[in-house]
Amino acid sequence: MTPIRNRFIRQLFASTLDLLPIIAVVLIFQILVVRQPIPDVLNLVAGTLLVILGLTLFVQGLELGLFPIGETMAHAFARKGSVLWLLIFAFSLGFATTVAEPALIAVAGEAAKIAAQGGMIEASDEARASYALGLRLTVAFSVGLAIVIGVLRIIRGWPLHYLIISGYCGIVLMTLFAPEEIIGIAYDSGGVTTSTITVPLVTALGVGLATSIKGRNAMVDGFGLIAFASLTPMIFVMAYGMFI
Repeated sequence: MTPIRNRFIRQLFASTLDLLPIIAVVLIFQILVVRQPIPDVLNLVAGTLLVILGLTLFVQGLELGLFPIGETMAHAFARKGSVLWLLIFAFSLGFATTVAEPALIAVAGEAAKIAAQGGMIEASDEARASYALGLRLTVAFSVGLAIVIGVLRIIRGWPLHYLIISGYCGIVLMTLFAPEEIIGIAYDSGGVTTSTITVPLVTALGVGLATSIKGRNAMVDGFGLIAFASLTPMIFVMAYGMFI
């Protein structure tokens, strides 16, 4: 238990240092610019301590659980030699992690609310829930497909920049024809998918797969899956807006 405890203490200290600039900015603007007393100091201190603890536990969880799981699964599928099962796993991983992404849930709910206010959908709970769910499933499907393309790129050795440039050219082209109301949501969807749940598992999958395949460099070929996960939601959400 000692190594885990020492690692936890080091991460707790690192998390505190990471949050210090944010705390300093808030305090400086509150005291020097706004020039008002800090409201509810006890709750602010308690909340800050909880954030530090939560960030520490989250990072520890990534290092102890999620990263090893992703790499182990990648190694196992590479040894098994079944490309089909590897692609099914890649799609399932991308879909499942994205559909459960808290940031995506929040954005989809807010988008449904604004769509109802703007008259794009009916102003009912059922319509808002249906719109938000459709948006989440669309983004999740696009990320699953993106991970499949990224895995194929690692297996086949396709150049990353060709795929990325082609994808963004498609995004620019679709922007010209997509409804104006959906463009901002589509662009934001590319960012919310690369958050707390998706990034660790997908990164571990790419690095583990590149390490397991002969002739692949983990640094050159193992990264880039997150770029696809950011790109494809923009395309699919704009297409979703065109149809809905």
